Amino acid sequence: MQIPLIRLQCGVNSYDWGKKGQASAAAKFAAATPSSDFVVQDDRPYAELWMGTHPSNPSRDLTTGRTLLDLIQDNRSLLSAPVAARYGQKLPFLLKVLSIDKALSIQAHPNKQLAEKLHAKDPKNYPDDNHKPEMAIAITPFEGLCGFRPLGEIVHFLETVPALLQLVGEEEASEFAQIVGSTQDDESEEAASKNKTALQKVFSALMASSETAMTACTKTLLDSVANGRDEFAGGGVSATPGSVLAELVTRLHGQFGPDYGLFVLFFLNYVTLQPGDALFLRADDIHAYLSGDIVECMASSDNVVRAGLTPKFKDVEVLTTMLTYNYAPIDEQKMNPSDFPYVRLNRTAYSSGSAVLLYDPPINEFSVVRSSLRGDGSKATFDPLDGPSIIICTAGRGKISVGPTVHEFKGGYVFFVGATAECVLESEGDEDDEFITFKAFCEAEDRSNGA
Repeated sequence: MQIPLIRLQCGVNSYDWGKKGQASAAAKFAAATPSSDFVVQDDRPYAELWMGTHPSNPSRDLTTGRTLLDLIQDNRSLLSAPVAARYGQKLPFLLKVLSIDKALSIQAHPNKQLAEKLHAKDPKNYPDDNHKPEMAIAITPFEGLCGFRPLGEIVHFLETVPALLQLVGEEEASEFAQIVGSTQDDESEEAASKNKTALQKVFSALMASSETAMTACTKTLLDSVANGRDEFAGGGVSATPGSVLAELVTRLHGQFGPDYGLFVLFFLNYVTLQPGDALFLRADDIHAYLSGDIVECMASSDNVVRAGLTPKFKDVEVLTTMLTYNYAPIDEQKMNPSDFPYVRLNRTAYSSGSAVLLYDPPINEFSVVRSSLRGDGSKATFDPLDGPSIIICTAGRGKISVGPTVHEFKGGYVFFVGATAECVLESEGDEDDEFITFKAFCEAEDRSNGA
């Protein structure tokens, strides 16, 4: 019988937007596990560390070299019968570490029904038929563009950024402003639907503008930045001051040159996260990550619909059609973690700052627990789960054990924990050391949402 604690060797993807060399957390974590064919190169960008069974970059048992998918299929108890019955003989989630030096594309991930259609029609660009809701938890300070802004802010930018108005069109912008104004104090579903339709129309007008017009408007936009950063875009809005917007325009232009993304940023919420802060993005939610290192967990899929800030395949028509067009302040997309109820935390005299927090999105495929154990000998005992887990250490050092099996656990080490196994983490180090891990898991019955 397979021991339900398996150290994994996980692959890293090199994309242009990744951090280079040792500056990349994804690269450092990949290098922490011995591999005959991986050496961190200082001038190479490393973007994503993948942890899971997805065939694009499957994790392997460090000892035997067999893929985690093979092990699960040969030892079905590792998943649990309820999880296997619901999701098949594979992990329902994919855990990643992203190290972002330059912006990822303006993008969204399709819902299940759309993913099936896109995969059947274009398997090259849409490699599987699954949806991809995802959650991002910051390891280092992070910034991104996530979800549509409150509509009044978009109206403000259409009025104060001449290049944006020119690209969208005065007629479309005026109609949008009138509709937003007419529904300002109306919280009915009818008003929300009217606003979303108007937002889709004005956003689609932006994305349908010609490359020639976009390039010309980019020059106008850069001239506006040069005329005064603090006053740019009418001084901005409270959530995003003019100086911040000016810096973003300058930086993104430096990365991609003339691009629709320079104008999309006026439609989207700009967000910054500190370590431990998190966002959840439903399928069909628009976003673009800009910088930082994050742990990202998602339904097991590699489907992306892109429309800007990328040299990769773009599918503008699909993107503008598929989006939810939900609009709200960014705080409504941030997640508030809670104490994880299925753990026993034994603290030493020096570990009063230890915590085990649950990030529990409103979907069934995954939840994530962030453990921070301080000092030497602080211990977290996780109750058995009726489903599988993957756990990575991002800082500090300690031990992980399942029954009599004990392993060293430090930065970049990754373990698979089988279903129904009690798992124990124990920190090692000085009083000020922090042993940080992220544990992604799935249970067929989501008891954490009801806790």
